[in-house]
Amino acid sequence: MTADGTDAGYLDLGYARVDTGRAARTGDPEVVYGAGKSAEHTVGLLMALTAAHPDRMVLATRLSADSVTAVVEAFPDAEVDVVAGAAAVGPVPVPSGMVCIVAAGTSDAWVAAEAALTVRAFGAGVHRVDDVGVAGIHRLLAVREQLQDADCLVVVAGMEGALPSVVGGLVGVPLVAVPTSVGYGSSFGGLAALLAMLNSCAPGVVVTNIDNGFGAGVHAARVARRAARREPA
Repeated sequence: MTADGTDAGYLDLGYARVDTGRAARTGDPEVVYGAGKSAEHTVGLLMALTAAHPDRMVLATRLSADSVTAVVEAFPDAEVDVVAGAAAVGPVPVPSGMVCIVAAGTSDAWVAAEAALTVRAFGAGVHRVDDVGVAGIHRLLAVREQLQDADCLVVVAGMEGALPSVVGGLVGVPLVAVPTSVGYGSSFGGLAALLAMLNSCAPGVVVTNIDNGFGAGVHAARVARRAARREPA
């Protein structure tokens, strides 16, 4: 093993030990979680990961405004989603399978955007359906066929968190629910939505943590990729 840990599947940068072997273990490279990191460190981590995986798109999430600026300067071709506060560098994978991101309201947009960019970086196609919350359920019923056609659904909602349960009762597509911290005072920063989703009366609803669009996107992309792989020729 070399001093920097390369042969062990990681690269020691001094301020971080970059997991360069994750792609071999899981099929997907490590992702840079930008919260709390300096712009310089964020760019350094992205450079290390793109060097280790030149054929893969590498994702950074929860970026500060300074980090977004630094990433764009270092990687002029980076795909940046300012709503999500995320960026991806490197070649876009050929999509396999389809994920539909369903958002209850426009206030949930940043979590839905994080999920969508994650899905693309992790190798699945993505389709967005926004602003179809249960307060106007006719909007959801109008897109039922789009939901049914997906290989996996990511359903994002705050307030009382009812949307995943309703969607789960309309279609039999694998569904991961994402509670958001959107809501008035007694929503407790998304806890009300989280508990509602965990107690969904629709079977088959799995739930991420509050505002975790990234985790939902990874799960959904993996489901979609495997579904596409098993489709008859």
